[in-house]
Amino acid sequence: MLKKRAKQVLKIEADSIRQLISRIDKDFEKAVELIYACKGRVVVTGMGKAGIIGQKISATLSSTGTPSLWLHSAEAIHGDLGRVRKEDVVIVISNSGETQEVVDLVPQIKKIGSGLIAITGNKKSSLAKNSDAVLDVSIKVEGCPLGLAPMASTTSMLAMGDALCAALMDKRKFKKSDFAFLHPGGSLGKQLLLKVEDIMRKGSGNPMVKESRKVKDVLLAITASRAGSATVVDKAGKVKGIFTDGDLRRHLGNVRAVSDRPLLEREIKDVMTKNPRTLKKGCLAVEALRILQEYKIDEIPIVDENKRAIGLVDVQDLLKAGLV
Repeated sequence: MLKKRAKQVLKIEADSIRQLISRIDKDFEKAVELIYACKGRVVVTGMGKAGIIGQKISATLSSTGTPSLWLHSAEAIHGDLGRVRKEDVVIVISNSGETQEVVDLVPQIKKIGSGLIAITGNKKSSLAKNSDAVLDVSIKVEGCPLGLAPMASTTSMLAMGDALCAALMDKRKFKKSDFAFLHPGGSLGKQLLLKVEDIMRKGSGNPMVKESRKVKDVLLAITASRAGSATVVDKAGKVKGIFTDGDLRRHLGNVRAVSDRPLLEREIKDVMTKNPRTLKKGCLAVEALRILQEYKIDEIPIVDENKRAIGLVDVQDLLKAGLV
């Protein structure tokens, strides 16, 4: 019985969303144009559960390039209406379109002169009749077994709000870089904004050695810098190879000597990994992570536009940056 009820509610809500597809009409296009042309902010308001949905819609608008604020309908008619200006567009959410606080608020919005968009389940309501654009979210049946608690109705409101936000993103040609600018914190912001030069090791933390240096000297340089490798460069500073602890282990385990000299006395060019993978300055740090994971390596040299070594990214640096 419990599973049956759960599946029934999900089907009702899914059907309610499907019914919205045919309602993406001229009023929807008008709503998009009103918001796109808005010189102020989009103020979203509502009561009860519809109001909670309104908070989510307002947050999504703000995070996708449309400045927005949430305004409680009851608080609005008790002083907070001062937040609304003529250049704003107000989205009012109400399933019945007759909620008293909403009905009382609409004439005041009209006096201010703001654009008014209704998200409602009643196209004949007072709210709908006084709006510049009406987004129909009416449902055939509520998800609640008693037909009382908003379920399918609020799901439809949320879905219509998402559709509105997505259409506006297309209208504004909103890009990943724009999204990153509005989300600088957390792992999402780091993935979209953090560049390799922001986390790379440089200076004394980035051992760079010439091809003629001896292995023992390179190991001392790596130890002093507390790195896991050394980048081998030519006279112009261009990357020729990399020497890691993996290279050291491989040559220590090689019973066949390719030189009469002991390993520590050999030149680094003879034991380094030649032509290693590199990344250019300006690349995203998440790209460095992808390469390290794909090729199962721990370090990658960073180069400038002339292919000269300028830094080193170690998997530990990505870990500290919160990308791993």
